[in-house]
Amino acid sequence: MPSSTIAERPPLLEAPEPAPLAVALGDPAGIGPEVVAKAWTMRRLHGLRPFFAIGDRRSVEAVWGGPVGTISHPSAALAMFAGCLPLLQVDDPGEIVPGSPNLAGARCALDSLELAVGLARSGAAAGLVTGPVAKAQLYAIGFRHPGQTEFIAERCGLSASNVAMMMVGPDLRTVPVTIHVPLAEVPRLLTPELIVARGRAAVKGLQRDFGIERPVVAVAGLNPHAGEGGALGREEADVIAPAIAQLVGEGIDARGPFAPDTLFHARARARYDVALCMYHDQALIPLKTLAFDEGVNVTLGLPILRTAPDHGTAFDLAGKGAASPRAMIAAIQLAGQCAGARGRQPA
Repeated sequence: MPSSTIAERPPLLEAPEPAPLAVALGDPAGIGPEVVAKAWTMRRLHGLRPFFAIGDRRSVEAVWGGPVGTISHPSAALAMFAGCLPLLQVDDPGEIVPGSPNLAGARCALDSLELAVGLARSGAAAGLVTGPVAKAQLYAIGFRHPGQTEFIAERCGLSASNVAMMMVGPDLRTVPVTIHVPLAEVPRLLTPELIVARGRAAVKGLQRDFGIERPVVAVAGLNPHAGEGGALGREEADVIAPAIAQLVGEGIDARGPFAPDTLFHARARARYDVALCMYHDQALIPLKTLAFDEGVNVTLGLPILRTAPDHGTAFDLAGKGAASPRAMIAAIQLAGQCAGARGRQPA
């Protein structure tokens, strides 16, 4: 058989375009719609991966006069992204007044989140970025999760203990072991098993999404001076140290427990990739102090990619044009970077 000529060979198939990111707008009366729209206007400056919004179109138009294009499928966002903000419409939530939340808006936010999770799980979206929601309104319509992180974990078929909320700033990453619980409950809830689970999730996430092959995990103590040898508390010796030993035994470079008040200065931050903190404020106070306008919440341990800006609905700012988009831009930017890191890994 004669060899094929170039003309007879089948044409090379073009690689499919990467899927866009899904951005749930959050509560339509909050600043989510405004900061997402502002992020789109700055897409070229910050090199943002194509994304589409999910929510009610009127919530964007109420606070922004730019171009919005309604889509019926995420794939349509790729061709539209250069000229307008693509938006996947959810059911009409009724009247939208910036700064005035209502139960219909909470349902819209929850529907948007549910849809975004589904699209990310199906692969139609490369990941999701979640806008801020009002928990009081969500609880009033029957929401039973401490936050969006736990809701997303459940929808992905995971226990909340198997995922980790990592806060990311330009030069600091922190993971709280306990999250939305009263401070008085923290000592009771801390167990070696929970600390180990959070540590594993943090390491796997840093390897998969950040390309850090062998992350260094600094583990904070619970008590002042990390317990001062038991004089100020036994949690370090009885709970935290055994967890660190187990992580080390699994091949993880975990160190500590360290006194929390010496863990976050510049020289200390240079010695680790993530700080594993025992409770919510221990993780978020240093992050928000160092990167209040750029903090990003990344959920580790999920089969899908999820980031969120580290701020709330800010109803007092909604509709005034004064909301900063920096955290939303950082969340979209980081989601794009992590999606790229996942895409470069072998199948």
